[in-house]
Amino acid sequence: MTEKPETQMEEDNTVQPDVEIEEGDAFGLGEEHLFQLQEHLREGDEVAVKELFGDLHYADAADILQQLKSEDRTQVYQIVGEDFDPDIISELDGDILEEVVEEMGASQVAQALIEMDSDDALTVIEELDEEDQKEVLDALPLGERSIILEGLSFPEDSAGRLMQRDLVTVPAFWTVGETLDYLRSDVDLPDDFYEIFVVDPKFNPLGTVQLSKLMRSKRPVRIGNLMEEQLTTIPVETDQEEVAFIFRDRDLVSAPVVDEDARLLGVITVDDVLDVIDEEHEEDIMRMGGVTQAEFYSSALDAAKSRIWWLVVNLGTAILASLVIGMFSATIEQLVALAVLMPIVASMGGNAGTQTLTIAVRAIAMNELTPANAIRVVGKEVLVGTVNGIIFAVLIGLATWAWFSDPALAGVIAAAMVVNMIVAGLAGALIPVALDRFGADPAISSSVFLTTVTDVVGFFAFLGLAALLLL
Repeated sequence: MTEKPETQMEEDNTVQPDVEIEEGDAFGLGEEHLFQLQEHLREGDEVAVKELFGDLHYADAADILQQLKSEDRTQVYQIVGEDFDPDIISELDGDILEEVVEEMGASQVAQALIEMDSDDALTVIEELDEEDQKEVLDALPLGERSIILEGLSFPEDSAGRLMQRDLVTVPAFWTVGETLDYLRSDVDLPDDFYEIFVVDPKFNPLGTVQLSKLMRSKRPVRIGNLMEEQLTTIPVETDQEEVAFIFRDRDLVSAPVVDEDARLLGVITVDDVLDVIDEEHEEDIMRMGGVTQAEFYSSALDAAKSRIWWLVVNLGTAILASLVIGMFSATIEQLVALAVLMPIVASMGGNAGTQTLTIAVRAIAMNELTPANAIRVVGKEVLVGTVNGIIFAVLIGLATWAWFSDPALAGVIAAAMVVNMIVAGLAGALIPVALDRFGADPAISSSVFLTTVTDVVGFFAFLGLAALLLL
């Protein structure tokens, strides 16, 4: 009879529990759960509320809390009470988190942070205002407080803020047997981990050993002979966007974070990087519109205040385009057809420029557009603008000739179309590159500059050519 390997730690006849996934829940909370909870709250059925909310995954529970009215959230928390899952608060957004924290109180929030992974605890603290931060930190034991304060000392949106301090380290001279005995001993280890970091006496990372490889190896084998030495280390002050790029570029599941002396400080795992990628993309999309994700949960007055400055900037650019039109008011009065046709030139230029702008901003974010290839990329976009400009110049020229029976007017709008499409391609590529070169975020203000350029050039080219050739 073949003996079972000693690394087998589970009985073969272990029965796995059935997991039931209701229709509509595979990718998140179904609307029916939200409606059911609201109905139970209206009816005052606290038992049903507690049972329904208690059965939810903490991420789904956070989603549902954020969709409830403020008074309903308070009621849910009061009903659930001590059974409130601490992990829920790590999934809440700014204003909602502040509200729930106020309801929980500093001591209970501190207890929740103790039960979380260190990176999640730091994320919660980051979202709180200064007064709440102080209250919660004062309520934490000294050890946990020191870890969070050290995390807060690192730059915002850096690897130091992302990393988890809970990890398993062993020396290279240990054997598999010694390592397994250590993992089975009653020591303070992370609840979940999938690899072990091998370190030298100075705590510099030497490599990693996957748990699957460890469990399949004989007890006398030394860890140093099993470890994977090709290790991608991340300096603690690395920006989180660069961290995400490294993970994506090298297909990493985790990576050690080191200080300036190459000592191991923590580990970043792929689940945190996915959050970063989602957060950065969301932030870029929101900023292109001059809004923030937090506005979804903020009051109408707060949302209006946050948007007003962006609208002021857009008003200024619109006035600039109007001034150009005003320069040719006499020309427009003599040939009314110009007023009908001029929005077409500006609109086509704006749309074509936005296409180029989208490609350029994405390429910059992915580190695909660099100073080394910028000239080639800009040249290509100018060529694309030229080709599209000629195609649409022919189309709009023929349409104008048929509409107004004026071949000269058709020629003017065709020429203006070519000019603006070329400029749109050039501006769409150059503006984000220039903004990035000067340290500005291309996703924030590129669209404002682009719209201004295509409107001003479009109106000026069309009306200027009309003034020269038609009058």
